[in-house]
Amino acid sequence: MTDMSQQQFNQQLCQFLQHATTPFHAVQIMCRQLAEAGFVALDDSQSWDIKAGGKYYLQRNGSSLLAFVAGAKCGPEQGMRMVGAHTDSPCLMVKPTPEKYEQGYFRLGVEVYGGALLNPWFDRDLSLAGRVSFETNQGTLATALIDYRRAIATVPSLAIHLDREANKKRSINPQTDILPVVCQLDGKGKPEFRELIKARLLDEHPESDVARILDYELSFYDTQAASLIGLHEEFIASARLDNLLSCFTGLQALLQSDGNSSTLLVCNDHEEVGSLSTAGAQGPLLESVLKRLVVGEHEYAALIDNSMMISADNAHGIHPNFADRHDANHGPLINAGPVIKINNNQRYATNSETAGFFRLLAAKENVPVQSFVVRTDMACGSTIGPITAGGIGVKTLDIGVPTFGMHSIRELGGASDAYNLSKVLQRYFNYQGALGAQ
Repeated sequence: MTDMSQQQFNQQLCQFLQHATTPFHAVQIMCRQLAEAGFVALDDSQSWDIKAGGKYYLQRNGSSLLAFVAGAKCGPEQGMRMVGAHTDSPCLMVKPTPEKYEQGYFRLGVEVYGGALLNPWFDRDLSLAGRVSFETNQGTLATALIDYRRAIATVPSLAIHLDREANKKRSINPQTDILPVVCQLDGKGKPEFRELIKARLLDEHPESDVARILDYELSFYDTQAASLIGLHEEFIASARLDNLLSCFTGLQALLQSDGNSSTLLVCNDHEEVGSLSTAGAQGPLLESVLKRLVVGEHEYAALIDNSMMISADNAHGIHPNFADRHDANHGPLINAGPVIKINNNQRYATNSETAGFFRLLAAKENVPVQSFVVRTDMACGSTIGPITAGGIGVKTLDIGVPTFGMHSIRELGGASDAYNLSKVLQRYFNYQGALGAQ
């Protein structure tokens, strides 16, 4: 269904992954693409004049995005075809008073955001990006995004000679062991982090009227570029595949849909830390928008009953070195198609009806489908799927593409999986029938 070739799709995906270094930057890029495609920006504080066939978007907190098309055939009885993803990834975030001056080095104190796999953060070329709040010379509050876009720090490993048991049982203390080294002290004074941020802000935004830095949300990231790797370039290697891959895939499907059906993409922040925030899936963003598209409780109930949510979040591909960590019958293979995620204890919101519907759509695109069920003796993660299903009562499906190294600083996916998922999602957005069994 998609108009792009797989090669074009992956090239654009890698570009997006490279520049979307924080949730704020991801939303900024997606908003720009939506505006270029004719979507109209909405303001929560203003009244909306939604027209059939219209295309709209809004952001929340600068880190979550919701975009929708009011289909040419729109109304509660047609329902809304929805896709959900999340913009955040595990990372190291700078603390409010981060300065550490020891042994002639300047380091920054960091807090681990989400369930990060910490070992791969050592010996990487790290940059810094995020949102900065500042006071103008007129005494007003303003914000701006910054991104150093070059390596300014690293977390050096302790040499094997000083820890002979490192390959057997080294543990990581997140308070003391992973502080990035930013520079050496030169004897001319100790750097103040807020002053460094102010200088960077003025470098990127020379027109800014900056009196002082008030606060920030800044995270370190790996500067290595997203790329196609493998002998036949069958893999995509990048930071933040979980879950910017799904954000990009959902956005491309929305942009290329035919506009006849009512469709919606929501990309929430804070999924990696539980989703309970103004910008998270447990916040009011999705429900508040849906209620503004109908008149009264009856129409809202009809809209929800006739709608469906596909929660797109990466799945664990079966690891050839650790195959015993998977259920042998439910270990998804990379480049073997998108994965339906199933958990009867409701860690995923999939049921037989929503799974069957996805299989029908995939078959029409000649896209293979896999299933993932966690080993019964292991704990299962979760997604925004159950949160959305439980919050607004919409029938929901959890899917994703298989990946290796989830929550690492660099993850690995298949070169064909995201492209194939985009084809299925576009067919879903274009689907004209009822979103449920007849």
